Amino acid sequence: MGGGGLTFDLYAFLKAHWIEIAGSVLGLIQIVLLVRRSLWNFPLAMASVTLVGITLFEGRLYSEAGLQGFFFVVNALGWYQWSRVRSGDNAVPVGWMSTAARLRWAAVTVLLSVTLGWIMHTFTNAALPFADSAVTGASIAAQLLLNNRRIENWVLWVAIDVVSIALYLYRDLFFLAALYVAYLVISGTGLRQWTRVSRAEIQDGFA
Repeated sequence: MGGGGLTFDLYAFLKAHWIEIAGSVLGLIQIVLLVRRSLWNFPLAMASVTLVGITLFEGRLYSEAGLQGFFFVVNALGWYQWSRVRSGDNAVPVGWMSTAARLRWAAVTVLLSVTLGWIMHTFTNAALPFADSAVTGASIAAQLLLNNRRIENWVLWVAIDVVSIALYLYRDLFFLAALYVAYLVISGTGLRQWTRVSRAEIQDGFA
C-alpha cells in the first residue's frame, strides 16, 4: 500500500512539474551541443527557454521569466549568425575579447543589473529582485558574447550557474536547480574546450 502511495505521489509531482522537467532536459542537451560549437544548440535553446520561462513566471521570478523571451529572440539571431561562419562540421571559430572590451561589458552589465533590480523591487512583487536581476543582467551579456563567439561567455555562465542554483533552491525549483548544477559542470568544460580550440586556431593562423 505504501508503494502505491509513493507511485501516486511521484506521478502527481511529475504531472505538476512536467514543464520544468522538459525545459531542463532540453536545456541540458542544448548546452552539450554548445560546448561542441554545434549550430543545432540554438533551436533546442529556443524550445527550452520557452518552457523555462513559464516555470519562472509561475515562481514569481519575473526578471528571469522575461529574460527567457529575450533568449528566444537572441538564440534565433545566434542561429543566423553562426550559420554564416560555421565550418564543414557545423562548428564555429571562437576567440577572446580585448581588456578594454571586457571592462566595457562589465560596466554595462553591472548598470543593467542594478537598474533592473531597482525596477523589480519598486514596481513588482518579485521574490528576490536584486539577485534575480543580477542573474538577468549577466545572462544577457553572456548570451550576446556567446552569439559573438567570445570565450568570456563561459566565465559569466559559471558565475550565473552558482547564483542560480542558490536562487532556485530558495524558490523550491528543484529540477531547475539540478539542471544548473549540470550547467556548472558543463560550463567549466565549455571554457576549457573553447580555450583549447582558440589556441589551436591561433596556431593554424586564425585571427
